[in-house]
Amino acid sequence: MNVESVEKEDYRELLDVWEASVRETHDFLREDDLLELKPLIYEQYFGAVDLTCVKGRSGDILGFCGVLDGKIEMLFIAPQARGAGIGSLLLDDAVAAQDATRVDVNEQNPQALGFYRHKGFTVTDRSPLDGLGKPYPLLHMALVNTP
Repeated sequence: MNVESVEKEDYRELLDVWEASVRETHDFLREDDLLELKPLIYEQYFGAVDLTCVKGRSGDILGFCGVLDGKIEMLFIAPQARGAGIGSLLLDDAVAAQDATRVDVNEQNPQALGFYRHKGFTVTDRSPLDGLGKPYPLLHMALVNTP
């Protein structure tokens, strides 16, 4: 598997991966929150970051990562591809190729927190609200050990 760049034509498939992943891992989100986020992700957030992805043998996107100014803004894996090393592949590439050393993680997502800790990130701060002002605390993390 290789990390490759994303084209705008891939955004619809990325959005499908994002939604499936969020439904699998972000059970704390309300349906209204997810429906509010979906158009923002597609119309604003994808275009604001440098996107990379990993595709399966059939060409379907199994996971993607978005980086802006050294910060991982999004990293999502299709549910059927979780545990296959795709997250590590995308993260390692973001660190090596884009000097990504920071990430925010929802406090209610212990799997993501554990993943980033395993990869050398440590919690540096906490915000009680997410970027949209919702009551979903964020843990701000930074890379302390280069993988």
